[in-house]
Amino acid sequence: MSALSVNDSLDFNSLKELLEVTDGNLATHIKKLEQEEFIEVQKTFIDNKPNTSYSVTAKGKKAFEEHLAVLEQIIKTNK
Repeated sequence: MSALSVNDSLDFNSLKELLEVTDGNLATHIKKLEQEEFIEVQKTFIDNKPNTSYSVTAKGKKAFEEHLAVLEQIIKTNK
């Protein structure tokens, strides 16, 4: 989510490279985020090759911000 939060969108290969995960691992996480409607999937063709890109939805942005707030609170509490 953090990678998608700071980019308008990223394609599958860019995400995989950035996160250093396998195809299967990334696909599993993407599927869960899509089911929760936290990300949006855009499928296009570039030079006759399929290209899938992902972007954060408003619901996903809100959930991620809430998650970060909880993490910040945990850090403050444990200092």
